[in-house]
Amino acid sequence: MGVDTSDAPQWFLSSWTRSVVGAGATATEDEIHEVGHRLLEAWTHPDRHFHNLRHLGDVLGRVDELSQETHDPDLVRLAAWYHGVVFDAKDKAAYANKGGEDASASAERAYEELLGLGVPQDSAQRVGHLVNALVRHSPDPTDFDCAVLCDADLALLAAEPQRYKEYLQDVRDEYAHIPRADYVRARIAILTKLLDRSSLFCSPLGAAWEEPARQNLGAELQRLSKEQRKLQAAEH
Repeated sequence: MGVDTSDAPQWFLSSWTRSVVGAGATATEDEIHEVGHRLLEAWTHPDRHFHNLRHLGDVLGRVDELSQETHDPDLVRLAAWYHGVVFDAKDKAAYANKGGEDASASAERAYEELLGLGVPQDSAQRVGHLVNALVRHSPDPTDFDCAVLCDADLALLAAEPQRYKEYLQDVRDEYAHIPRADYVRARIAILTKLLDRSSLFCSPLGAAWEEPARQNLGAELQRLSKEQRKLQAAEH
């Protein structure tokens, strides 16, 4: 489900403001908007081909779809806003390890900025915890807020074929500086880890995405394994 970028900034700012107010912020609307604008600037950085506003919009939309399963949907939405706000794809090893996302730095930023907006400390800490929980996408199944956030972040894996193809190109563009052979190797490792899981999605509603996601991942793994064999053959 993408976001129309022509009106995305205002749509996002309104959504951000509602969630911050819902989380108990005591700051003025101008102060809330100021932080929101800084977040939008981070998400619209030109180096972001996948971890951008479209991705943020997708995650927020999926959180809304699963919101009935959360204890505090506003905190989950705020965690979505911050989950990839600190990002750097330049490190060659970044993609294979954390996908360029610095979860601890993003969680720290979330805590400090939300606290500065008057969000209660326990709520600000909770948002930071949810952001950090995305590192391995293996949430405590009894933590419904965390399960929903993780499922929302992975939901694109179940996209229709054309959207999944766009996602693959966006990710490759984001890591265009990584040599093709290294990228293929890292991607295969990621796909293998995902497919080895007993389940990709943890929330009851998210379970509906399991089969289409596995079909996309399996088909991609098959293509990349074939490409890797060709690349290895060309080296010898």
